[in-house]
Amino acid sequence: MTAPRPSGRAHEDPRLSWLAVGAGAAIGAWLRWGLGLWLTNVHASIQAGTLAANLVGGYLIGIALGFFSHHPHLSPEWRLFVVTGFLGGLTTFSSFSGESVALMQRGEYGWALAHMLLHLGGSILLCIAGFATWRALRG
Repeated sequence: MTAPRPSGRAHEDPRLSWLAVGAGAAIGAWLRWGLGLWLTNVHASIQAGTLAANLVGGYLIGIALGFFSHHPHLSPEWRLFVVTGFLGGLTTFSSFSGESVALMQRGEYGWALAHMLLHLGGSILLCIAGFATWRALRG
């Protein structure tokens, strides 16, 4: 899985890139916030909203990597909107890290380890699954 490189075209207006990242990030952050509200009471120790955001984001970035690697002609702003903006806003390493430390501070070391394995392992596995989904859809 290799991500396409930005085009590096000198004539591009950087304001469009800023807009693409900002709009995507806002939508992704709103979705993450909504997942947090929706899934807030699912589990006593693990924040299901953050986990869902990271797992869904891992899956979607796998699809996005496949899609953008097969459509290099698309404007780089689309990749900035989807990957850097939307998926960057949806997924959250800082919340994951804070939740892991909070579990350890409460002495819930088993849950802290499970939390870390679910986020990291699950996100990587779902990224692979997303890329495989893209390949399967392409035929």
